[in-house]
Amino acid sequence: MRGLHSDTGYLLYRIGLRSGQLFNAALQESGLRLRHYAVLRYLATTEGALQRELSERLGYDPSAIVGLVDDLERKELVERRPAPGDRRSRVVALTRAGEAFLRDADDASRQVTDQLAGPLSPRERETLHDLLLRIARPDEGA
Repeated sequence: MRGLHSDTGYLLYRIGLRSGQLFNAALQESGLRLRHYAVLRYLATTEGALQRELSERLGYDPSAIVGLVDDLERKELVERRPAPGDRRSRVVALTRAGEAFLRDADDASRQVTDQLAGPLSPRERETLHDLLLRIARPDEGA
């Protein structure tokens, strides 16, 4: 009989769960969670995004995105701006405070990664990251 840890999918689930727990604990003082960080991290790569784009790119339900953006806006980490060429739409953009928060959150992210990947050598960590990218983005190739 195969043991639970012989199932790669289960191991990925457990590591993801542990990663989320550690990351949420690191963010606890700010009142934010990993989902908020994901929105901020994505916005850092753009000049702003429509909420539906955030939903699609992050894989979150559109109603969840509204709540996450509301939370981030209350903390002045993001702002909603009129979308160029469409007065009815609003673009969500990172503020300077959001950029500063993200720098600190990125430090927390590295600490979580260091804790999780502690048993791995730097080369193994790089290989693991490359393999996870291939799994996470199968349509984009290697």
